[in-house]
Amino acid sequence: MPILDENSLDFISRSPEQSRRMGMRLGAMLNIGDIVCLQGDLGAGKTTFVQGLAQGWGSLDPVTSPTFIIVNMYRRPDESQLFHLDTYRLESAPEATELGLDDMLASGPLVIEWAERIESVLPKKRLWINLEYIDEEQRRLQFTAQGAHHQNFIDELRKSAFGGD
Repeated sequence: MPILDENSLDFISRSPEQSRRMGMRLGAMLNIGDIVCLQGDLGAGKTTFVQGLAQGWGSLDPVTSPTFIIVNMYRRPDESQLFHLDTYRLESAPEATELGLDDMLASGPLVIEWAERIESVLPKKRLWINLEYIDEEQRRLQFTAQGAHHQNFIDELRKSAFGGD
């Protein structure tokens, strides 16, 4: 797990299960107002990663890609919410603001697939994850933090990964 710089973490997942476990680690840290931006081509493992993230966060609901619905909301037993936005079908970044990004961030963590499509309207402080298809089983996950709060996620992921996968 090479360190690109102190604000980045490069991780090679050897299986979908390993990607889900990394997502679970991150999901366990998420709170209201946290934003996780996912970038990667079709088949890069974005939804697989979000499945683990939602599980680690404590979701009661199954995770599916919101490509056609645009936004999925997942719940925990305490009724808190996690929002899963897919911007693939949006026409423009301003269209994303019409969906109520600020309201989502005020109510729970927000995970965005195809985040690069709406980057201009996103908060500057965020965690960005670039997912890259290597082969049928392997994916490269490159985490980049913008802001001290999101840097804590990378520091914690770095610590937890050294003993695990």
